Amino acid sequence: MARTRRDVIRASATTLLEEGWGATTHAEVARRAGYSKATLYAHWPTSADLMRDAIALICEDATHPAASGDLHTDLHTALGALALTLSERRYDRLMAGVIERAADDEGARDLRDRLYASATTGIRTALTAHLAPEDVEPCLAMLVGAVLVRATYEGRAVTPEFLTDVVERTVGRGGRGAGEG
Repeated sequence: MARTRRDVIRASATTLLEEGWGATTHAEVARRAGYSKATLYAHWPTSADLMRDAIALICEDATHPAASGDLHTDLHTALGALALTLSERRYDRLMAGVIERAADDEGARDLRDRLYASATTGIRTALTAHLAPEDVEPCLAMLVGAVLVRATYEGRAVTPEFLTDVVERTVGRGGRGAGEG
C-alpha cells in the first residue's frame, strides 16, 4: 500500500500542477499512476481527497532558502524564489482551482491557506526575525502582493531591481520598517 499511495499522490500532484484541478480526476490519476480507478476510489473516495494529499506533497516538496540573518538579503532571496515559482506558470491552474473553490468549500479554504503558508515561509521567517509582530502580516501582504501582481497579472519579469525597490519601499532601506528606515 505504501508504494501505491506514493505513486498515486505523486501522479495527483503532477496532474494538478500540469493540468489543473479539473483535469485531476480519478481516471487521469489512475492512468498516470498505473493503477485501477477502483484502487483510487478505495483509498481516495472523492476528488477532494486526491487534492488534499497532492497539495500536501507539493507543500512538503517546497524548498525554502536558508536565512542569512540580513533582512534585505533574506527577503530578496525568498521573494526571488516565489517569483521563480510564479514565472514557471506551474501554480497558476493550481491556485485558480483552489481559489475558485475556497468561496464555497471549507476544505478548499484549508488547502488555499496551506499553499499560501508554504509559499511564504521564507518571507514570513525573515520578517518575523526583524520586525515587530504587528508589522509582519501587512509587510508580508505588500511584498507577496507586489510579486504576485508583477509575475501573474502583469506577466512581467520580477527583476532583482524590482525586488530591491519593493523591499526598500516596504521595510525601508535600513530594514527596521518603512516608518523607521
